[in-house]
Amino acid sequence: MPRAGLFWLAGLAALAMLSLLVAAMSGSLAIPLQELPAALWGEGTAHDVVWSLRLPRALAGFITGGLLALAGALMQVLLRNPLADPYVLGISGGAATGALGAMLLGLGAIMVSGSAFAGALASMALVFGLAHGRGGWTPTRLLLNGVVVAAGWGAVVSFLLAVGPARELRGMLFWLMGDLAGASPAVWPLLALLAGLGLALAFARELNLLARGELQARALGVAIGRLRLLIYLLASLLTASAVTIAGTVGFVGLVIPHLLRLAIGTDHRLLLPAAVLLGGSFLVLADTLARTAFAPQQLPVGVFSAFIGVPVFLFLLYRGGREVA
Repeated sequence: MPRAGLFWLAGLAALAMLSLLVAAMSGSLAIPLQELPAALWGEGTAHDVVWSLRLPRALAGFITGGLLALAGALMQVLLRNPLADPYVLGISGGAATGALGAMLLGLGAIMVSGSAFAGALASMALVFGLAHGRGGWTPTRLLLNGVVVAAGWGAVVSFLLAVGPARELRGMLFWLMGDLAGASPAVWPLLALLAGLGLALAFARELNLLARGELQARALGVAIGRLRLLIYLLASLLTASAVTIAGTVGFVGLVIPHLLRLAIGTDHRLLLPAAVLLGGSFLVLADTLARTAFAPQQLPVGVFSAFIGVPVFLFLLYRGGREVA
């Protein structure tokens, strides 16, 4: 990896640490920077607030952002479309159906997360199975099946919202918008993130070749069919892991990989770990704003991720277009 790439990763790692520190300091009980060491390693109310509430939520947000950004980077290579995101193939619709169904049944948080994961896996299997029908497997066929399945799940979600009791609607809507309230950094999503990143880096060279074109990749010995299957399964599992933590947080998987391609290029040896670091940092900062901007009221993190990301994305895309021109 070039030295410039190492500098980028070091800077993004520093940003990740900074975002976690900001999350630990911010809230209804503000903790000044000079008092943060005592809050982290001392005793008292500030120590309890940081370790029991803020850091678990921030770490859960970082894991979620990293999972979504990594899944988005893989989906954009698979579909050869920079506008693809982790939810484009109906994964979020299946997860939402499972989670909302569990909420309507009055099940606990663990069962809601488990139902969301099961729904995401069911949607993944359905889309991939339909894509292997007559005519062969192609990214276009996969995308079209994903869009149709997502529309079907959307109808089911609308039905569940329409028939659901009023007392459950707020929680259901917050889940659909993406919410980190009550989230905790479970071990298995972290393991999924680390394992997914390691596996993706193992075939980063093949991803670089596939991004340049299928014919060139095939001519250089890449097993296109096997690589596509691996990308799809990995991106889907990463997305399913993310939605079990915070619901359907939009925008992260779409914009973070695209912004990094504008900034650092398309080498996936650098792009993939950079996406994890920037995606995690972005979501931690967005969630910090979501729980402090209108305190004591807390908003879904998905609202602020869009508020922050849309203007930044449009500005950088406009500037990048002017530089190319």
